[in-house]
Amino acid sequence: MIAIITGDIINSEDYKQSEWMSILKKYLSTLGDTPIDWEIYRGDEFQIRTTPEKALEVAINIKSLIRSIKGLDVRMGIGLGDETFTGESVSESNGTAHQRSGHVFDSLRKKKLSLAIAMGDNNLDKTLNLLLKLALDFMDDWSKVSAEIVTLFMQNPSASQKEIAKMLNIKQSAVSQRQKRARLDLVLELLEYYNQIVKGINI
Repeated sequence: MIAIITGDIINSEDYKQSEWMSILKKYLSTLGDTPIDWEIYRGDEFQIRTTPEKALEVAINIKSLIRSIKGLDVRMGIGLGDETFTGESVSESNGTAHQRSGHVFDSLRKKKLSLAIAMGDNNLDKTLNLLLKLALDFMDDWSKVSAEIVTLFMQNPSASQKEIAKMLNIKQSAVSQRQKRARLDLVLELLEYYNQIVKGINI
């Protein structure tokens, strides 16, 4: 079983590609090799192959990275399933994970959502997408500062508030305030719940 994330950058036409491309590529390069594990195409669209366990974490990492650039956001559809054909690139490969990712991504504009998931189980999909919809209520409003603090904690999970404060050259109390504004505690709870569900499914 694999996970495929299909996404695009919202409002990319109003920005120079150089403003976000290097940030996204730097993060994606930590996930594997292009074009077999990830690929950016048509200017602002991308596709990523990852594990089901890491899929939501990767998506939230990308969202916080892109939202750290004022005015930009990202739209992503996550599909879990199999891969029945492996091409020379992730976008040329196929299987239920690819199909589900593509279908859920295509539905996002109509639903006016920036993140959704398809696992192939209607009850699980309904539950997780409701939770994601509630989380997006604050994630879609992350300020540049909130997005940056989420990125730092997601990419340095063992770091203390004191260590994060040192990275940002701010007081520890300011780190705590930024965490609260970003609702980082709820993000981490959502990821924990998602991981519990993934461990119990057989797609």
